[in-house]
Amino acid sequence: MAARRAAADQQSDMNEQRVPASGSSAPSNENLEEEILDLLPALRAYALSLTKSPTDADDLVQETLLKALANTHRFQPGTNLRAWLFTIERNTFYSEYRRRKREAPSEADPSEIIGTDGAQEWSAELDDVKGALAALPCDQRDAVVLVGGIGLSYEEAAAICDCPLGTIKSRVNRGRNGLQKILNRKSRVQPND
Repeated sequence: MAARRAAADQQSDMNEQRVPASGSSAPSNENLEEEILDLLPALRAYALSLTKSPTDADDLVQETLLKALANTHRFQPGTNLRAWLFTIERNTFYSEYRRRKREAPSEADPSEIIGTDGAQEWSAELDDVKGALAALPCDQRDAVVLVGGIGLSYEEAAAICDCPLGTIKSRVNRGRNGLQKILNRKSRVQPND
């Protein structure tokens, strides 16, 4: 069992380094660190969508940056830096998730993790969207967040999720439809003021 976990972690680390080019050119090695820093807001937004916690998101971004900066020599010019970083971040999150799941099972309900801050209508609506996103399957949630939330192209999202282009388009479509159904159902249940 431990050998399988070690092999899976090693494969995950290897996959972090292999992201094909998909539309954008890579920076030169001299400017690589500056380009990485320019992508911090997008990395944090994606981390927040994965972790649902600002402090955990900051930790995930930090871990992603440590891995990326330690492996800049492995980044291949001509490949997509953004996709490379998002892949490292995604793999780091899921590796940590699997590790935590093995160590101590959590009984936290995803709906409990998302708090309600403020009494403004927009805050309540944002909480509804967060709850709906949490209710989606992981693959659909990732696709919707990458394409709809962060604004990546389908090609970049497919490279990050390591799946064919048609699959990512299908996941985004199913995810958007699922969000719409969940939010429509929730709006029918709530009484009007």
